[in-house]
Amino acid sequence: MQPIVACPACKRKIPYSTSNPARPFCSMRCKSLDLGAWASEAYKISGSPLEAPGSDHPGEDTRPTDRAIRVPRD
Repeated sequence: MQPIVACPACKRKIPYSTSNPARPFCSMRCKSLDLGAWASEAYKISGSPLEAPGSDHPGEDTRPTDRAIRVPRD
């Protein structure tokens, strides 16, 4: 017998089965919505800010904030 679980996105009760390619989600739609939330940073994992190795400014978050190509300055 397969265990019944709640979809993490919509909370619908579904069997947890290896035949479901979207598991643990109920559908590819719920799986895609969850991935989109992570990609848009709607979900965050708590912790201290990231710091680039060798950064001159401790605590500065050096991750790019957009998709633009960054050109090094002289």
